[in-house]
Amino acid sequence: MSALANHAFAKMNGIGNEIVVVDLRDKPATVSAEEARAVASPGGVAYDQMMVLQPPRLSGTEAFIRIYNSDGSEVGACGNGMRCVVRRLFEKTGQTAMTFETRAGLLNCWQGPAADLYTVDMGAPKFGWQDIPLAEEFRDTRYIELQVGPIDAPLLHSPSAVSMGNPHAIFWVDDVNAHDLARFGPLLENHPIFPERANITLAHIVDRDHITIRTWERGAGLTKACGSAACATAVAAARLKRANRIVQIALPGGELSIEWRERDDHVLMTGTATFEYEGKFDPALFATVA
Repeated sequence: MSALANHAFAKMNGIGNEIVVVDLRDKPATVSAEEARAVASPGGVAYDQMMVLQPPRLSGTEAFIRIYNSDGSEVGACGNGMRCVVRRLFEKTGQTAMTFETRAGLLNCWQGPAADLYTVDMGAPKFGWQDIPLAEEFRDTRYIELQVGPIDAPLLHSPSAVSMGNPHAIFWVDDVNAHDLARFGPLLENHPIFPERANITLAHIVDRDHITIRTWERGAGLTKACGSAACATAVAAARLKRANRIVQIALPGGELSIEWRERDDHVLMTGTATFEYEGKFDPALFATVA
């Protein structure tokens, strides 16, 4: 029987990014890709990311968090999901600061400048082609050679590439709604240049303090919000000297404040997290899971 059967979960969202939080710290159990897909199946709980808290592996951390996309794939970072975890635990414990471990490393989180805001230190971005990773060498990842459409008149071209614990490609456009991201997203996510696939973002720089984005999220599809994409976009725009190191990122689901901190290059993401409801997983979801 799956460890998730009859287990409690919290359905939440981070500015529209649909999140399921599952606390397995009291169980020595892991979640398989099949179980993650079963949760998202009809009759289950629709989500973009599922945040599974497991017993801490390092002293001083609250939990080791495994992060699943709805297709069962596992990722190293999800900023919106982290804010949901933080809100859940802050409300239960009364704490206002915590440290977690993920596949992407340690993440420090704390209460934001207001009671309904939460800040996640997403760590330092990576720009090396092997670190993102890309399938071939690009000495300068502020722009890489990739385009959609005719060679002489591409619809999208020359994205910036960044890793925020997961790979991102950001295409700079005049209007984020003028392109069929639902059509191009899957093709670009799975382009051979991205050996681990990639999150695909369309970004419009409004001014040096404001950027608008839409994202096709690796393993989840079109999303109302992607926190790591907001961080990657802010960093990429600052690298190009087209935006300041503190910016407001507007996503379809809401806004995030992103700071690329100069003293240590860490990226701080601040935003809300919304609780929707609690429930227990129906054991029937996992009847065919090996």
